[in-house]
Amino acid sequence: MERVTREMLLRIYAETKTIAVVGASATEGKPGHDIPAYLQSQGYRIIPINPRGGEILGERAYPSLREIDEHVDAVDVFRPSEEAEGIARDAIAIGARALWFQPGTHTDEAASLARDAGLTVVTRRCMGVTHGWLGLGPGPHGVSAA
Repeated sequence: MERVTREMLLRIYAETKTIAVVGASATEGKPGHDIPAYLQSQGYRIIPINPRGGEILGERAYPSLREIDEHVDAVDVFRPSEEAEGIARDAIAIGARALWFQPGTHTDEAASLARDAGLTVVTRRCMGVTHGWLGLGPGPHGVSAA
C-alpha cells in the first residue's frame, strides 16, 4: 500500500478543479452534504452523484459516475465499503486522477484496483477536514477529523 504524504495530498488539491461526490446528499448535517458544501465554498466544482438525481448544492446530480458528461479530476466517496470496488471501476472508467475514500468507505481491493490503474488513492481521511488540516482553508466546522 502506497503511503500518503503531505506532498501527495497538496498535489491532489492543487490539481483538482472538479470533484464528483458519490453519495452526495441534499440533507444538511450529513457528511455527504456538508463536506461537499465546504469544498464547493473553497472553489472546487462539485458534481453530485445520487441515484435520485435532481439538484444538490446548486448542481445537477447524476445517478452514477459513468453518466457524467464532463471531465472529473477527483472522486470523493460517501458510500458503504461494499460499493467501493464498483466505484473504483467507475472512477477508472471516467478518467479521474484521484480517488478519495472517506473513513469507512474503502476496501483494500478497491484501493489496489484504482492504484494499479494509475489513480492517486486516499483512504481513511476526510477530504474536507484534510483540506483544513493542510492549511488550505478553514476546514468544515463541526465535522469530526476521523
